[in-house]
Amino acid sequence: RGAGSAMVARALWALLAALRAGWCLLPQSGYLHPDEFFQAPEVMAGDILNLQVYYPWEFLSSSPCRTVVFPLMTSGVTYWVIKSLQQLEMCSSCINSYTLLVSPRLLFTIFSFILDYSVYRLAPFWGADPWKALVLLAGSYVTLVFYTRTFTNTLEGLLFALLMVLVSSRKSSGSSAEPTSSSLIGVITTAGFFNRPTFLAFALMPLLYWASLIVDSQKSIKTLINHFLKLILCACFTAIVFITADTFYFTSMSLDNLYSTNKSSLIDVISQLNEKMVVTPFNFLNYNLNPHNLALHGSHPRVTHFAVNGVMLFGILHILAIGAGFKMLKKYVLQLMLVRWCYRGPPGLLVHSEGSPALLLFYFVPLAFLSLFSHQEPRFLIPLILPLVLFSASPNRAVKWKLLLVLFNLLGALLFGCLHQGGLIPCLFHLEQLIHSPASSSHPRHYTLLFAHTYMPPRSLLNIKKTDMYVEVIDMAGSGEETLCQTVEQQASNFTCSNCHIFIIIPGTIRATITKCGVSFRNETLIFPHLSMEDPPQIPVLSSENWRSQLGLYILELSR
Repeated sequence: RGAGSAMVARALWALLAALRAGWCLLPQSGYLHPDEFFQAPEVMAGDILNLQVYYPWEFLSSSPCRTVVFPLMTSGVTYWVIKSLQQLEMCSSCINSYTLLVSPRLLFTIFSFILDYSVYRLAPFWGADPWKALVLLAGSYVTLVFYTRTFTNTLEGLLFALLMVLVSSRKSSGSSAEPTSSSLIGVITTAGFFNRPTFLAFALMPLLYWASLIVDSQKSIKTLINHFLKLILCACFTAIVFITADTFYFTSMSLDNLYSTNKSSLIDVISQLNEKMVVTPFNFLNYNLNPHNLALHGSHPRVTHFAVNGVMLFGILHILAIGAGFKMLKKYVLQLMLVRWCYRGPPGLLVHSEGSPALLLFYFVPLAFLSLFSHQEPRFLIPLILPLVLFSASPNRAVKWKLLLVLFNLLGALLFGCLHQGGLIPCLFHLEQLIHSPASSSHPRHYTLLFAHTYMPPRSLLNIKKTDMYVEVIDMAGSGEETLCQTVEQQASNFTCSNCHIFIIIPGTIRATITKCGVSFRNETLIFPHLSMEDPPQIPVLSSENWRSQLGLYILELSR
């Protein structure tokens, strides 16, 4: 029976892995958060493909808060590849809205299998069933949706997984092995810090666990110091690489002007470089530790991660972990403190104790640290899926609630992978084809695209070169009815040229508002489905004949 269930689990994991890759290529239409575009692909499309884009404030030289290394290594590499393929005439139209969207996502999807590898490696060490853990991981909508998107949180989760693999080593005899990965641990910890400074919250428990292994396994002070020196030196070297890359990226233009215009000496250039040293994590922390700045992005109660976001992402697994945490807190806190601080033996208790209390610490300690900040979004917790599935897949913790898990993840995949702002990406695909149609190419036209009550549209998907000035994008965000109507009426009054086209893109729930603006439309296109949580449809309307328009995104072409 055990062999048969293992084969079923393997087949189910393979099916879910194929679904992950296939759904990425389809592609997923759901739009989770603007950061999935504006923390990497949008910036690299402007830098490498010379497309018209919107540069977020974090990537401006006046306020550099994001490292450019990871965007270059991910979206930058994929865009360089498709650009090279087009320049070599290996494909005539490699650069289009589909490849601009899918190529970075595909790379992240490939990287997401680092999670699967990590789970397979870690499961025996932490006393979990490998294939049960893999099915839990691959079947989670967090893996299917969030880990196939270009978030810095996705990279944070992958680096956290690699760090857990490095600190969890075991000899073939089953005993804990002497840690030998000090250098790699230093590199990954520093890289994670530059990717997102919040990585230190995730790295804390693995680093403490690794340090305890070092102390327990070493009899020589010299060897002990050697391990920590390796970590510190590699961490410093990695930091220098990131600081150098970021400094050259954010100051390259000014340095070039300084050297060429003023004919400054190399010493002057190096001096100016030192004065403009860019350390993006410190800028990030300086900004986010200011409560006023966080309030601009939204303030939440401190219990939001515990009470809402954890349940939203992981469902019953999060609730069961909380229950197990309270039970083990009573039973093990005193015992763990005595073992770790009074008895310097191997950390067998942490690994082999019933329910793996250490895994709960790996889960709840980062969650607690992230809860100290008032701005709390669900995606901040996606790295925690690794310790959670390992804890939930322990042999003595049978996965009950199977049907509930399946329904929960189906609903999550449908909501976030398809419905949530789901019309905006197909809308941009449609507009890109319209703008680049043969009719537009033979008779030059001017397009004005006005977006209202949608997430910020990534301009790069329109595939417009910076030198082309015939497309204007106006993002009205969540403007009120009066402001929206004023802008629409202003655009209508400026409608003078014969080859001008003005499109207004709004969710169906705002369609009635536009009719009050006193303008008419010559053409309208409905893209289905599209769910705006900021302007949700009314439940009674969903049961009427008009339900489809309430769950759609309209492209309205203004008539002359």
